[in-house]
Amino acid sequence: MASDQAADNPFVFVAGAGWHPGVIGIVASRLKERFCKPAMVVGFEGDTGRGSGRSVPGVDLGAAVTAARQAGLLINGGGHAMAAGLTVAVDKLAALGEFLKARVAQVGFDPTQPATLGIDGALAIGGASMDILDELARAGPYGSGNTKPRFVISGAQIVRADVVGTNHVRCILASADGRRLKAMAFGAGDSPLGDALIARERRPIYVAGELRDNWWQGVRNVEFRIEDAAWA
Repeated sequence: MASDQAADNPFVFVAGAGWHPGVIGIVASRLKERFCKPAMVVGFEGDTGRGSGRSVPGVDLGAAVTAARQAGLLINGGGHAMAAGLTVAVDKLAALGEFLKARVAQVGFDPTQPATLGIDGALAIGGASMDILDELARAGPYGSGNTKPRFVISGAQIVRADVVGTNHVRCILASADGRRLKAMAFGAGDSPLGDALIARERRPIYVAGELRDNWWQGVRNVEFRIEDAAWA
């Protein structure tokens, strides 16, 4: 496996033999979220590899992959600002990694700076209703040109938190008037975010994320997907 995840590297690039093409996009998304950097994952079979990448705001990954193709480093490749795919020969792997790293650095992306999270609006726990979820659904479909709104809930208390599934943190948020909201932080079990949620300190917390449908045994509920948090 090839990998370079140094703290000052603006780009996460990993490759290995036998990785299934159906999961490399998911892995790239998780790496992007974990390191707050653009990420590319390449899985090889024989002398050819297929890659899938995910980016962060401000870095046009599709343009970088297109430039690599034009430079003769790829068999094929393309995409848009936030996601890209490629096909590469194994003997071009090292050169491709260096090219993409340099391309990302060229646009001024600095991985040592704190990551920022754009917020579209504030939401009370009592406002996280099925009605607003339906309104958001009508504003879709969501994608690169129409991102799903991100909200912040302020002054919440964590009344329950535990680790479930594959390292996800499930919790219940409560407001001062006693209203409650189910929430989930995916893949956060071994992260500072997960540690903060599980600690359940007796002080208000701000949580940022998205409203999602949660179906359980045929019943639809509102769930908040937590992306980040900060103590009030």
